[in-house]
Amino acid sequence: MEVSCAFPTALDTPANIAMAEQLGFHRAWVYDTPQQSPDVWMTLALAAERTDRIGLGPGVLVPSLRHPMVNASATATLCALAPGRVAVAFGTGFSGRRAMGYGAVRWSFMDAYLRAYRGLLRGEVVEWEGARMRMLHPEGHAPSRPFDVPVLVGALGPKGGEVARELGDGLFATLRIPDYAGEFSWSAYLLWGTVLDDDEPVDSAHARSAGGPGWALSFHGAYEFGGAEAVRALPGGDEWLGVVGKAGDGERHLSVHDGHCVELNEADDAAWQAGGHSTLRDVTLSGTTGEVRRGLDDLAARGVTEVVFQPCGPDVRTELERFLDVARAEPPISEPITSKESP
Repeated sequence: MEVSCAFPTALDTPANIAMAEQLGFHRAWVYDTPQQSPDVWMTLALAAERTDRIGLGPGVLVPSLRHPMVNASATATLCALAPGRVAVAFGTGFSGRRAMGYGAVRWSFMDAYLRAYRGLLRGEVVEWEGARMRMLHPEGHAPSRPFDVPVLVGALGPKGGEVARELGDGLFATLRIPDYAGEFSWSAYLLWGTVLDDDEPVDSAHARSAGGPGWALSFHGAYEFGGAEAVRALPGGDEWLGVVGKAGDGERHLSVHDGHCVELNEADDAAWQAGGHSTLRDVTLSGTTGEVRRGLDDLAARGVTEVVFQPCGPDVRTELERFLDVARAEPPISEPITSKESP
């Protein structure tokens, strides 16, 4: 399994990607979340200038945020800056859309978008919104067409799986691993968590800052996909809903996604303090060195070929180093892989 990393796009992300390259990570993925982040393509371009080896890519692009020509041109630019190192992932939009009050894009739209985007990179004339177009970039403005960029599709259900099989070069999953992950030669899985000391409680200050933002996704996801009743089933769910419920219906999503993947917001903190921290090991890859190692082995057994770890908290370097040390270690022979569900 390749060991990669991801970062919520921030002003210090190019420096963090350069550090990840120094440490030996395979690839760095950067989020397309304009409601809370600098531009993903600008950030990747700066990272390309600071690195020589590490793979680079947006993970995941949300099609509705940009015209396919804009993403094709940006992809071409990054390929020129980092030749042979670029991969692109697309998804229907979680925080990239829901934090602005929209639902996910339809898979029929994703299908049409990917066909147009890939056709543009091949130098073809494509049709979009009733108009015919192709990349007209002269020499020196973009790589010559056609050029190939691996495209991963963020899918969990059957419709997404079909699009990934037909139009993608691999799978980019998070929150859970679809049953068909093993069908793909490239199956990336984005996860959160932290390596805990052997006697460290799950409600320690370190566990909260380094594991908490990923843990909070269990509430954000439960609310978006299952509603209030799904949240109430979680420890601390009532306290979480009590904070989110203060906002009006038209702005509740602002409370839900505030601090997404970066820090605990007011609702997340209320749930954590009310005992929600007890699920940290269940919803993230958090635990002792042995527990995290067994979790990684389980991911590999379920078809994951690239694990993508997002560090959180104030000490990004230490989180990256500790995760990489565990990922590179040989699993203990005396500790078999468990059947516990991965985050």
